[in-house]
Amino acid sequence: MTMPTEFIEPSANGPTAEAYGELYVAFEHFNRTMFDAQLPPCLITLQRRKGTYGYFSKGRFVRRGTGDMVDEIALNPAYFASQTIKNTLSTLVHEQVHQWQRHFGSFSRRGYHNKEWADKMESIGLIPSHTGKPGGRKTGQQMDHYIEAGGAFDLACDSLLTREFTLSWLDRFPAERLPVDPTPVATTIPPATSDALTTTPGITSTAYLGLGRAESVLALPSGDPVNRSNRVKYRCATCLTQVWGKPNLKLRCGIPMCRNAPFEECGAITQCP
Repeated sequence: MTMPTEFIEPSANGPTAEAYGELYVAFEHFNRTMFDAQLPPCLITLQRRKGTYGYFSKGRFVRRGTGDMVDEIALNPAYFASQTIKNTLSTLVHEQVHQWQRHFGSFSRRGYHNKEWADKMESIGLIPSHTGKPGGRKTGQQMDHYIEAGGAFDLACDSLLTREFTLSWLDRFPAERLPVDPTPVATTIPPATSDALTTTPGITSTAYLGLGRAESVLALPSGDPVNRSNRVKYRCATCLTQVWGKPNLKLRCGIPMCRNAPFEECGAITQCP
């Protein structure tokens, strides 16, 4: 293949620029209206990670030659056509809350959704709930949310959509089924052992690998039938103690610090480490 001898300017009007540009317009809009423009720039990606609506990963990308890092917010385009634009954008803002907490708050171990996270979500009109419906727990290892009618996010999203904003590009072969209750799952990958690469220019490509950490994965429950002949793993939502047992047990942790916290079943997508 013959390589071009002249630099090719990227098109500002192509579908790639349009699709990613719209998502970044939304990111900046919610950054200003929901977060007082506090959030640092991020790199938005489209990822068809099976069983997920999206995820946040702090410092996932690093600029070649300088070592400057940016966060990643990923969205799954397979579900753009299966839900409203407002619901898709609520996933974006859900991950922006994780970004806010990682930079300005006090996050908990292994991505546990703590009270600070829940309070921030609620303050912007995304009500945390482990069921995705009113009345659910607002903190825990696995959390969903629902949009508060007339809340800050609802109004901010309406103001964005009235300015002829849309998500122009949809997957022609979208996910066949949209679960009723998507389950957000937070997983954490151990951080890099050294921070030196963040400020050292000229590092090699191989040295960039493994610097990011996955903070939040907004995942969907498995649609597969339950295999009742197998044991399943359960995990305490507070101390992460794990036990095995038959399916559909209702267990609580007896460790004093956990205050009878429930054990949660680790399913096909919500995997215990």
